[in-house]
Amino acid sequence: MTSFDSSPQLNVWRALLALAVVFIMLATTGWTAVRHHRGASSPLHTALTSWEHGRIDGHPLPRPDGSPDRLAHFFASLSDHQRGRLVARYPLAVGNMNGAPVEMRYRANRRALDQARKVEAKRVHDVRLSAVGQASARQRMKRFALLTNPDRRILAFDPMGSGRVAEVFGDLDTAQRVSVVVPGVDTNVLTFQRTFRKYSAPVGMGRALYAAERAASPDTRTAVIAWADYTAPAGLGVDAATSMRADDGAVRLNAMLRGLPGRSPVALYCHSYGSVVCGVAAHHLPARVSDVAVAGSPGMQAGSVAGLGTRARVWATRDKDDWIQDVPYMEVGGLGHGADPVSAAFGARVVSSADAKGHTGYFEPGTESLGNFAEIGTGSYRSVRCAGADAQCRKGFSGSTSA
Repeated sequence: MTSFDSSPQLNVWRALLALAVVFIMLATTGWTAVRHHRGASSPLHTALTSWEHGRIDGHPLPRPDGSPDRLAHFFASLSDHQRGRLVARYPLAVGNMNGAPVEMRYRANRRALDQARKVEAKRVHDVRLSAVGQASARQRMKRFALLTNPDRRILAFDPMGSGRVAEVFGDLDTAQRVSVVVPGVDTNVLTFQRTFRKYSAPVGMGRALYAAERAASPDTRTAVIAWADYTAPAGLGVDAATSMRADDGAVRLNAMLRGLPGRSPVALYCHSYGSVVCGVAAHHLPARVSDVAVAGSPGMQAGSVAGLGTRARVWATRDKDDWIQDVPYMEVGGLGHGADPVSAAFGARVVSSADAKGHTGYFEPGTESLGNFAEIGTGSYRSVRCAGADAQCRKGFSGSTSA
């Protein structure tokens, strides 16, 4: 790997270049690129509103944004027939409700996806749409149909805008360890899964990590969540240079983590802009989150591990050919994401990413980055390969591998 600490002069020039680029972008596009359209009503919002006014056998339904424990208790008090009625009546609400049984969420989201597929099927032939609009509807229709496959475990789904989705690999209810993959820019319902360069998309990342964890520790029951349930920046514009998308994403990430069943340890794997989401979320992570690993990070909105405010172990990696290393690690007036997570001053445990080949190759089978992620995810910390010649990233793990 290359040296991660640049000279002060080079850092100054990078900062000046970044500011110049930002000012040009602002002059060209304005701040509209980072504004949120909060006034728009989404299908999910409509579904939750309907739930709030609903009843089951004459009894009012609990608040959908209540604590996961309270919601879990409510669903546990129902019969199978009652739960089935709620899935049929409020599929989108139940499918996104932290605290609802995961199997119930899977069934609800399968129904919600099928409903969304039918909506897109009508739009394909809507003469009021342009050819581009009809083509987009066709793509979404096909994607929703693919996600409704009975063997898919969809934990969250929202068709609004570019779409949000999260999928589970493995059994969350019985998992001894849970891993969550948080992807970066240009992640949406259409890019959630790819055939070409499949390990650069959330589904490919999740499947690769799940397989690697099972290979690393066959006796450990694991589950992996490919979590694209936030609105990621589109492209590398001003939106990606601020934490606004990450701020909202962090709230959603922590809400999901608090709603997971069981008490098993959770590890986060945050790629590119996803590491900004994890950095913002770090201050309020549930105690069960034991590890946060970032790959190809532009920064975590912090100057050091201590600044993240988490007790979780923080790991970082960057391939020697990753272009992200040329992005200035700075934060000025809300632009930029702070210090370099693989720098010595940041204080993360820096692990090897040999053979990753660039910014999107960290989850490719056979890479040391994926192997390291699997060792972290199964608690085999002494088997992790550090980035340097020494074993600094394994410091403190001379005893039990499950430390």
